[in-house]
Amino acid sequence: MLYKEILQKLPYAHPFLFVDEIVSINEKGVEGNFTFRSDADFYKGHFKDHAVTPGVLLTECCAQIGLVCLGIFLLEEEGVKTGKEIQIGLSSSEMEFYKPVFPDEKVVVKSSKQYFRFNKLKCEVKMYNDKEKLVCKGMISGMFKLNQHG
Repeated sequence: MLYKEILQKLPYAHPFLFVDEIVSINEKGVEGNFTFRSDADFYKGHFKDHAVTPGVLLTECCAQIGLVCLGIFLLEEEGVKTGKEIQIGLSSSEMEFYKPVFPDEKVVVKSSKQYFRFNKLKCEVKMYNDKEKLVCKGMISGMFKLNQHG
């Protein structure tokens, strides 16, 4: 499966899409990146004199790249045709934060599959800034479901 095909199957759109590129993906994990652009609305009110990316959005970026992109890849590898009918539910996340991410900063997310069974995926995720310093890390789990109607 081509990286661009996975991106097209993501159930997100601007302004809530936090994946610019998938760099590599296989049955063990995924690496991708995203740049948090300075014109994003959330920067207007998140520390008004010193904008910082909210931790919840760093977690979302890790989940979109590290869990959802990998989950779509794994489902497709099993022969499940994903598309607009896919539903994803985050079932748990435990994140630790070490460094801030500022406007116009590019981050890299690396995810390692812990397990994938019964359409539940658990991954260890790590996010690095453009200086290759660890921004945050944690464990994220989610469930994948395909709508059967239509």
